[in-house]
Order: sequence, then C-alpha cells, then structure tokens
Amino acid sequence: MNQNNRNFKDEVYLRASPLAERTTERPRVLVGEDDDEMRKLLARVLGEHGYVVVECRDGMDLFGHLEAFIGREATLDFDAIISDILMPGPTGLDILQALHDRMGFPPVILITAFGDAGIHAQAAKAGAAAVLDKPFDIDQLLTVLHKIAPRPFSEKADTSETPEAKT
Repeated sequence: MNQNNRNFKDEVYLRASPLAERTTERPRVLVGEDDDEMRKLLARVLGEHGYVVVECRDGMDLFGHLEAFIGREATLDFDAIISDILMPGPTGLDILQALHDRMGFPPVILITAFGDAGIHAQAAKAGAAAVLDKPFDIDQLLTVLHKIAPRPFSEKADTSETPEAKT
C-alpha cells in the first residue's frame, strides 16, 4: 500500500453523509474524473456495490452539479463525492475548497496521479475524507466509501429465500 494513501478524519466523516439516515434508497455518489476509462470503471464498480453513480467528465461538469449547493440555494442529494484532483476546469481541490465553506457538504474522496505530501496536506486541511494516489487498489476506495456512505442492507439479502421458506 502506498504510504501517501491515508484516510483523513474518518471519525468525522462517518456521520457526514447528509443522507445517511436513508434506509431504503441506494447511496448516491458523484464522480468527477476526466479520464473516460477510469470514470467508467469507477461507475461500474460502484454500481456493482450498491451505489447510484452520477458521472462528471471534468471540473465544470462536476461544478455544475454542485453550483446551487455551493451558492446555498439547494440541498445536495449526494452521499459522497469522488473527484480527480487534476482535471480540466475547476480541480478537485477547487471543488473541495468551495464546498468547505458550506455546512453539511458530503464527504469528498480525492484521487490523483500527482499526489505528494503538499497535495495531501492541502486536501486534509480542506476537509477531504481521503486522498488516494493512482494507481490505487479499488478495494481501498470501496473501504473508505463504505465508511462514509454506508449502503443499506443488500438487495440480495432482501429478496433471497431462506431454505425454511421453501417448504
């Protein structure tokens, strides 16, 4: 494991998801990543693990989903945000810093191919739940995400029959 991949403020973000009280809906994750293959991979894997994913192709697209919330005009309907740090338009750090001034923003996981101690420190100061250096282990991302945006009990568990019920 890369030593720069550290979780920041886990105990704070365990309660930070604004919709954590939902028990029947699948958690919603906003993903900002300019690399098409990486974004699609994240969306597919997160979807397979019970998350509803809204994909954003760059910082402007991501900012568009957050603009009303940042302007304090709306409630944000996402349980977590995953964003690349370096992408066209506003960077992941720009987005995080804009959210930082707004109470109740969802936890943010930043991913980067250019992580160094300075970037990690900036992200921690701005309130990132975690910073993961690319390439990262997808299980590591899922572990962090499961902590900050817990999934309701699995749909498989809801619909499967027990052997006793088949009598």
